[in-house]
Amino acid sequence: MLVDTKFRQLDADGDGMLSVGDLRPAVADIGAALGLPAEGASPNADHVCSEVVSELTHGTSQGEVSKAEFQEALSDILLGMAAGLKRDPLVILRMDGEDLRDFAAGSRYEPTAAAVFSQVVDLGSEVASPRQCVLAALQKLSVDHGVPPASDAWVAKHIVEPALQQLLPADQPGQQPASRDDLFQQLKKLLGAVADRLQEQPVIVAHTENHYDGSGVKRLLANKFELDKLLDSVWKNLAAEDKNKASKGCLITALDKMADAASLPYYSAVKEVDAVVEESIKTAGVEEGKAVDEAEFKKSLTEILRAIMLRLNDSPVFVSTDVVVHEPLSGTSSSVN
Repeated sequence: MLVDTKFRQLDADGDGMLSVGDLRPAVADIGAALGLPAEGASPNADHVCSEVVSELTHGTSQGEVSKAEFQEALSDILLGMAAGLKRDPLVILRMDGEDLRDFAAGSRYEPTAAAVFSQVVDLGSEVASPRQCVLAALQKLSVDHGVPPASDAWVAKHIVEPALQQLLPADQPGQQPASRDDLFQQLKKLLGAVADRLQEQPVIVAHTENHYDGSGVKRLLANKFELDKLLDSVWKNLAAEDKNKASKGCLITALDKMADAASLPYYSAVKEVDAVVEESIKTAGVEEGKAVDEAEFKKSLTEILRAIMLRLNDSPVFVSTDVVVHEPLSGTSSSVN
């Protein structure tokens, strides 16, 4: 039923074929239905969509897909997205203000507020107004505190700004800096107003967490059979021009093909891990443009992986993302499982 409906919607000219331009929004819609962030919001999700479109069209920009091919590929699309979600699991949160009220009334509030205000403003400064201080503090809070992403346009317009306007209207000329206690109380009141708004209009957020400590790379390096098999596959599928001349881009492409097995993000998805990858490539000492044979290429990749493992083991990278996946829903339920 999904295939029939989507195909009719996308086949605008009714010729029974879908182009690359037709397919991309279809794949994005399927991803959204599964809880993936919108296109452009997550590099990992974008990569999944690009790979799916490429697979459907056999890697050609002029490729067209029939309804039968689209239907046959749907199960592969769903399985591929499921594999991506297994690697980068999403927690779907329905934020209705209950957790935010608990945070504001609990023992975590004061130490958290102190830490947040120390980051955003010098409490003795005459530059930042109380309104600016409190808003900046709110923007430092996260879903862990019961606050949806304040940077999201819908959340800012319908949740944060009305609550802020209710408690702290526009800054007044010559307004005196607020004391530490005043700021703490104003932030607590603002959180209460935000919680009231969330109760009326809950917000659905997709939350992801990833911890890169090199353990996945270590497991891969320890499994010689799996490593050799993967290196053979990478070399076999390497473009002919890349086999003739080594380059940073070629090595990054190869590492991306090993990312899933090594529990690493794709290049450009996490800038902190990108920096580790680039330093590790330098460590391997591969000369740009130098011709390499199969054995040299595999050896260099293995050395790069080992360098990545050591760096991440010494300095693990933790990243989390929060994306509003669709407009708030009415109701009083506090979570979506």
